[in-house]
Amino acid sequence: MKPPARGTRLLYGAGLAAALVLPAAVAPAQAAPPSRTPTGSGPLALLPAADGDKGQELPGMPAALDARAESVTCTPASKEKARKQDWSRQRLDLDRLHRHTTGEGVTVALISTGVDPGAQGLDGRVTAQGDADDDCVGQGTFLAGLIAGDGGGTPKLAGVAPRAKILALRGTDRRGQPEADLVTAAVRAAVEAEADVIAVTVALPARDSALTRAVADARKAGATVVAAATPEPPGRGSSDEIPARPYWPAAEPGVLSVADMLPAGTRPDTALPTAGIDLAAPGAGVVSGGPRGSGHYLGAGVAVATAYAAGAAAVVRSAHPDDSPAEAARRLTATAYPADIPQVDAYAAVTTVLGAPGVPGGQAERAADPVAVRDTSDTDRATGRAVLFVLLGAAGVFAVLWAGFAVTRSRARGWRPAGAAPADRS
Repeated sequence: MKPPARGTRLLYGAGLAAALVLPAAVAPAQAAPPSRTPTGSGPLALLPAADGDKGQELPGMPAALDARAESVTCTPASKEKARKQDWSRQRLDLDRLHRHTTGEGVTVALISTGVDPGAQGLDGRVTAQGDADDDCVGQGTFLAGLIAGDGGGTPKLAGVAPRAKILALRGTDRRGQPEADLVTAAVRAAVEAEADVIAVTVALPARDSALTRAVADARKAGATVVAAATPEPPGRGSSDEIPARPYWPAAEPGVLSVADMLPAGTRPDTALPTAGIDLAAPGAGVVSGGPRGSGHYLGAGVAVATAYAAGAAAVVRSAHPDDSPAEAARRLTATAYPADIPQVDAYAAVTTVLGAPGVPGGQAERAADPVAVRDTSDTDRATGRAVLFVLLGAAGVFAVLWAGFAVTRSRARGWRPAGAAPADRS
């Protein structure tokens, strides 16, 4: 298997960063772009940066490695470093958030491909169980940086909760393929470790009774559970061809279901349809580190958005330690920026004074100046194309999973408006 090629151009305009991903051989599963995506000699590379500069290249972080390859070649270290803060951190207003809280005293259990405990920006705050300290894919370490990284010498690239601790748990095999048994064991390990937030960054196409019980036990134990609303989309064709359906454990009662969004607040064209999504968070053109070296990568997808939402849950639980998990979830949904899918606003969730639900006059009132949501729509055109490439790292994985499970139609969760408390569906 070939190592990832340097194929991601980070463009900056109007003070905001947009990701432009060029066709790159991160893994064989990523080699072929969607049929509607321009192919050939890389026409996207010819687009000039909005500010007149040439931009910056960063390698893409895959979501998984090729499940069919005879041997595993881990994602190599990036030799490139980002020079500026990306749009996602500006959109989440992390500079101002960190003047209020940095997530200290909170443990986030990250169920992904593993996390390197010694990765730059995470050293000393990661505990890995079992083989979760071996992150061959690299995505788990990338996500940990979004949740709790301190920027590794680049404070502008810190995560949402840079003083929180990470409990790394493996929810996939070494190549990044999710497995229900692994996810179930990871959720139970998170409960045993008394994690405050459990982030499940993978999504399964079939409900598993053991996982259902594990998630219910996690909620009873006091954990806020955040999960990816869908798997990453398949690499070819339109997601419109796939019927809307629930994915698990995001569709379990009381779980905050998270989807990815582009700078304009819309979901990618290739996003898989589902119902019951609670929050959207940045999921394209996002910068973070990896398990090898001190360089940066560019990532995208539902897992990236889930990591950001988990970081938001961590700062809420740190700033409001007396809140129950249900109250913490209500903070996140009630203060989300209103849109078709409410957009997570960690600063508002931390600083807002909430009234009692269902009581007249019980609406949210801001304790500080409201966050100014930056208009990043100018970057949406470039990032909209970019996400078609970055998300391809999971294409082969999704195809394997989809073939292995029957497409069942289950009743999805009812939609909840942004100001409503999450319903207890147990």
